[in-house]
Amino acid sequence: MIQLYENGAYLLNGTELVADNQDAPAVLASRLGDHVPSKEEAAKQTIAYSILENHNTSGSMNKLKIKFDKLTSHDITFVGIIQTARASGLEKFPVPYVLTNCHNSLCAVGGTINEDDHMFGLTCAKKYGGIYVPPHQAVIHQFAREMLACGGGMILGSDSHTRYGALGTMAMGEGGPELVKQLLGQTYDINMPGVIAIYLTGEPVKGVGPQDVALAIIGAVFKNGYVNNKVMEFVGPGVASLSADFRIGVDVMTTETTCLSSIWKTDDKIKEFYEIHGRGGDYKELAPGAVAYYDGVVCVDLSEIRPMIAMPFHPSNTYTIEELNANLMDILDDVEKKAAVSLDGAVDFTLKNKVRDGRLYVDQGIIAGCAGGGFENICAAADILKGSYIGCDEFTLSVYPASTPIYMELAKNGRLADLIQSGAIVKTAFCGPCFGAGDTPANNAFSIRHSTRNFPNREGSKLQSGQIASVALMDARSIAATAANKGYLTAATDIDANFSNPKYYFDQSIYANRVFDSKGVADPSVEIKFGPNIKDWPAMCELTENLILKVVSEIHDPVTTTDELIPSGETSSYRSNPLGLAEFALSRKDPAYVGLAKEVQKAEKAREAGEDMETALPELAPVLAAVKASFADVTPENTGVGSTIFAVKPGDGSAREQAASCQKVLGGWANIANSYATKRYRSNLINWGMLPFLIDGEELPFANKDYLFVPGIRTAVKEKASEVTAYVVKDGALKPFTLKLGEMTNDERQIILDGCLINFNRVK
Repeated sequence: MIQLYENGAYLLNGTELVADNQDAPAVLASRLGDHVPSKEEAAKQTIAYSILENHNTSGSMNKLKIKFDKLTSHDITFVGIIQTARASGLEKFPVPYVLTNCHNSLCAVGGTINEDDHMFGLTCAKKYGGIYVPPHQAVIHQFAREMLACGGGMILGSDSHTRYGALGTMAMGEGGPELVKQLLGQTYDINMPGVIAIYLTGEPVKGVGPQDVALAIIGAVFKNGYVNNKVMEFVGPGVASLSADFRIGVDVMTTETTCLSSIWKTDDKIKEFYEIHGRGGDYKELAPGAVAYYDGVVCVDLSEIRPMIAMPFHPSNTYTIEELNANLMDILDDVEKKAAVSLDGAVDFTLKNKVRDGRLYVDQGIIAGCAGGGFENICAAADILKGSYIGCDEFTLSVYPASTPIYMELAKNGRLADLIQSGAIVKTAFCGPCFGAGDTPANNAFSIRHSTRNFPNREGSKLQSGQIASVALMDARSIAATAANKGYLTAATDIDANFSNPKYYFDQSIYANRVFDSKGVADPSVEIKFGPNIKDWPAMCELTENLILKVVSEIHDPVTTTDELIPSGETSSYRSNPLGLAEFALSRKDPAYVGLAKEVQKAEKAREAGEDMETALPELAPVLAAVKASFADVTPENTGVGSTIFAVKPGDGSAREQAASCQKVLGGWANIANSYATKRYRSNLINWGMLPFLIDGEELPFANKDYLFVPGIRTAVKEKASEVTAYVVKDGALKPFTLKLGEMTNDERQIILDGCLINFNRVK
């Protein structure tokens, strides 16, 4: 089904792979004669290389400085981004910037604060020259597909699933500060990423959908990091067998592999997509050169893919539905063991009580958002459900078209009526089911969803309140097949459905009549509307020469998600209030964290105010005494006090900057990790002035609540040191150990020295 190459490979004329091994020179010579390019030259023939080259401003393709064509954010992130940019001198959006309102759309939690954020967004779009998409019109990524993507372009979004590669646009999801840099005319700085060919052959069998293909790929590459921080480039003869919607559905899930971005070869089907949306001129034919070199290859035989399911609590926990049904109790036992790690034993979790007469019963089905809410997915689900009824037991089914134009066409072609008649509820465009702000099931319930993630609490349950529900990811077709069987898990390939594949007609007037588009013209006279929950960022001081850090959380899970660092769901209503949101930091993973961090912060606040740190935090007295015994030059003026957390591999999942900024506003100065799950989380730490320390080995020299002393850290950052000696301060003694800093650009080092990106821009 899926094969991973051990090394790289050459792709000849977009069709033939030649593995990079000892036989490669002879094979290439037999195919190309005297015209065999070097590996370095062939690497320049990928689609990814050409797009990155066209957007690079550094003059070096090893050290990229990218300027994006367009930006996009939603209502969880755009307030913080614009507030940061305003504090740094923003006067006008320099490129098209779309503000969508698809996350905090349900204005029922926290009083007026969600709609206040929307009004902030509308007035900022007017003042700075942006585009404002009102609530329920479209989810962020569908609007971008319909109205922003263009062949050969690049888009940066403050949502991790910013992926438009199927349309020929290289898109990346990053934390808000990276968008701030673009708004201020700065660049996105990365090393040239590796490029991995996703080589498709064959065509999907009837009943297999894009989520099935995506989950099969995720299951093959996530755990081994095969595509981590690399670009996935979809090529091969199998691409032609997939519709535009199918490609989009696979593409959006590439985020769950931890890749940097994605890009696909384009063809007449993508050209037709642009023409349908009235933007034929934005199409560009993209294909690798005659001889292209890839750093790795994932071979996918589409004809062998079968309906998949990602069991709780990660998109990589994949099985075929056939395999799950055949080995049900064994797999459920394995799910329980993995859940015990994810949930830290906070609640009892089992799915074995969902087994009825040997079959797995599901409580809820959801087809939604940027992954599931596409036109073809919903039409296929409606075809399966036509003439069937979901029944009147626990099982429920909700469908969220990804945009109002899709909703309108479903109404016109009758699929909306088919869904409603089956017992499904069809709702407006909304991302809530993806992050825990809509359709929360009952306690102990099991939900199957064509959405993007199934991390713990992603469906809205709260461990700290003793609540637990769980999500499995599936394709819309198999969700509909399960619904047709009244909640009993069923693969779409196990039913006889007539897929009608209706043509899509896009009504552009829906957006023309409702979306505010400044056409890039700013109006400085507009006054921004601020709600009482919209707060400025608190002042943050520059990095001191020395640091005293207290470890206030120690997490040994194999991977820590951003959801665990700052929960999603209803807490997102407070995303415009840095201090208010920070109260929720690690609340579902380590409830003691906030209290411990705030206690340590008392000392730093006293230091900055010129007051006695030991009076503010008495436990600091013996720590300072031990430090000064060996480092006599330590003073309150040159030594800051703060907190840090340790996690094995933090940062998987969402791009949300708040996973880092919440730690910062609570006095965090650093993270310590064996590695970082994604580039975007590490970038978030740096942009908020936090040190992204690395430590080797499983045995830690410190424990939770220990104090650490890091002397000369400011000098080390300034002088580009690769590592520093730190000390565990305990029982009056200092025990040394090594912390690594990892590679950073000059600007990133200066951001840390200045204390955060806001300070960096003020200094500039």
